[in-house]
Amino acid sequence: MNQMQVAEQTSRAGLVEKVANYLREHIVMDHFQPGQRLPERTLAQELQVSRTPMREALKILATEGLVVISPHRGAVVADVSPADMKEKAYVLSVLEQGAAELACEKATDDDIAELQALHYEMKAAFLRRDRQNYFRLNQEIHNRIVSLSGNASLIEIHANLSRQLYRVRYLSNQKNDKWSVAMAEHEAIMAALEARDAERIGQELRNHLGKTWIKYASDDATAPEKSGDSGQEWVEGETP
Repeated sequence: MNQMQVAEQTSRAGLVEKVANYLREHIVMDHFQPGQRLPERTLAQELQVSRTPMREALKILATEGLVVISPHRGAVVADVSPADMKEKAYVLSVLEQGAAELACEKATDDDIAELQALHYEMKAAFLRRDRQNYFRLNQEIHNRIVSLSGNASLIEIHANLSRQLYRVRYLSNQKNDKWSVAMAEHEAIMAALEARDAERIGQELRNHLGKTWIKYASDDATAPEKSGDSGQEWVEGETP
């Protein structure tokens, strides 16, 4: 493969990524809603790209569970049931618990200082009642903690699952009325990380995530349920 072919492939991959990011963001922010068709040709024209990168971007979103592609309807925004959502949320909480425990062992003092700086930015957004920036920083903190685990497999699985639940977390952030409780829980998580108390941070994160998930059915939050054999109770509550 010559340099020109490599450059063309790199450019194409970058374009597919941009299209996928655009579609993902619009699904997450509920601009494209569950069950809605994503017409390949129309979207390609709107974004001024050919149908090939659009098709490849939709395939990426399908692997992430955000889109369902069928021979008859084409691409449709996935509609995840409350039961599936609860299961995925439970797994995500277990992953983040394990990641936080590993981060206590592996993170450097500088790593923790940078995470604390992000936490202070998030707290400032909370005090300003700036939900958009609060949510962005909140997700960055959760992802950074997972990254500090140093476990490549855990990081990859978490990233995929987190993308599938991102829309729910975003909508939860817009609706919840227990924001101050979530902020206090984040304070406790950071205190445990600074103390490098692996057991405590694991418990704090599971508690925090276990009270986070609002389940949507017909655009209404469902009643809280217990998560089966896990012993974890998933209740309507705060933003993670």
